[in-house]
Amino acid sequence: MSYTISVNGRPCEVADDGQTPLLWVLRDTLKLTGTKYGCGVAQCGACTVHVDGEPMRSCTLPLETAAASRITTIEAAAGAEADALRTAWVARDVPQCGFCQSGQIMSALALLRAVSAPIDSDIDAAMSGNICRCATYNRIRAAIHDAARTLRRQAAS
Repeated sequence: MSYTISVNGRPCEVADDGQTPLLWVLRDTLKLTGTKYGCGVAQCGACTVHVDGEPMRSCTLPLETAAASRITTIEAAAGAEADALRTAWVARDVPQCGFCQSGQIMSALALLRAVSAPIDSDIDAAMSGNICRCATYNRIRAAIHDAARTLRRQAAS
């Protein structure tokens, strides 16, 4: 069966089976390899993408379910929040191996779009579905705080 899905703001025609996880459609069919495979059971968060603006695990989301939604991958993460996160990620030297980072950033991006001044418990809740095997959690939290401060300064000026 053929599906037309909206990925990163453009329609994409794919001829994958409707039960194929969105992750494999993105990586194998559309060659968008920024979204990573980690566990295959929606537990690690490496495969996080935005579906209609909400972070979701693409490794267990069937194509037929996602087909009617707007899908955004790390390749199209843009805007003030994304810029602030990237800058903070580099300044805080967050990535070590880097494997989980696209999923981490997509979850953090959704948080900053929803909460302008997150406290630690907001960050912990938003990021709880993302595992970092290098254990850079303290740097991730600090980078999210830095990005939020940057955004608040930009909004005030």
